[in-house]
Amino acid sequence: MKILEKISVFSGKYFAVLVIIAAVIAFIFPSAFVGFGGYIPILLGVVTFGMGLTLKPVDFKLVFSRPLPVILGILGQYTIMPLGAFGLAYVMKLPPELAAGLVLLGSVPGGTASNVMVYLAKGNVALSVAMTSLSTMLAPLMTPLLLYLLAGQWLPVDPMAMFMSIIQVIILPILLGFLVQRFFPTAVAKSVMVVPLISVVAILIIVTAVTAANAANVVTSGVLVFVAVFLHNSLGLLLGYAVALIMKLDENDRRAISLEVGMQNSGLGVALATAHFSPLAALPSVWGAIWHNISGPILATIWANKPVAKKDVK
Repeated sequence: MKILEKISVFSGKYFAVLVIIAAVIAFIFPSAFVGFGGYIPILLGVVTFGMGLTLKPVDFKLVFSRPLPVILGILGQYTIMPLGAFGLAYVMKLPPELAAGLVLLGSVPGGTASNVMVYLAKGNVALSVAMTSLSTMLAPLMTPLLLYLLAGQWLPVDPMAMFMSIIQVIILPILLGFLVQRFFPTAVAKSVMVVPLISVVAILIIVTAVTAANAANVVTSGVLVFVAVFLHNSLGLLLGYAVALIMKLDENDRRAISLEVGMQNSGLGVALATAHFSPLAALPSVWGAIWHNISGPILATIWANKPVAKKDVK
């Protein structure tokens, strides 16, 4: 178990590097990984089950004790990112499938990796966890609605089918993980350190499957999609911080909201794009899985070396 814990810590620390390596290998040898495509929803369910194992009622305490930062962050998550993706898709004149895929990436909730980044950035971790949890719970309603309103002009969107998909691959596994944690706390406590490793392996398999399915598209559209994802992520990080600054929140909250708004649940984007659109539409989320886990640590490192002024700490 100790060895697995060490491997888990290592995989979490170098997750971005592992994602890049996995994508490169799948690009070079696509036939070896394309068969994993049918398992993407199950793999994402494994990841969200792990999230449920670590979720506690106290994670939602901040929603009631200090609701303003949470509400502000959630509003930023579900306005800045989808509208930013929509605007970039128009300005860059992305092909329909890539445009819809970028809007999908902007419409999914925040990812759990942001919680780690906020911790490293010396931000408000409780706010980060509350935002991730609440935005995930709202995803069955918000993600299909936003896609229907913003992406329907490029590709047909079935909101009800997407609603059911999110319930199946996100909400139910989270609830199951939460129940397992509640009724078997001792067993969960002994194994929880290995959960990140399982999640990393699942995400790496997802990345290889989608990269393999898009091997030809990466050559023709790879640079264009990366630029779009880079601009989209930068927009979220910048505007998330700016909104928190305008609302006069303290520096810890600004860092948390910035990273929460800017970092998306790319795995969910991949699963939904593959199930409801096409492998090409999943490409923005694949690049998101790579780039978000590079930009997040970079920003977290910068902030970690910039002490928070005492006047900014409540």
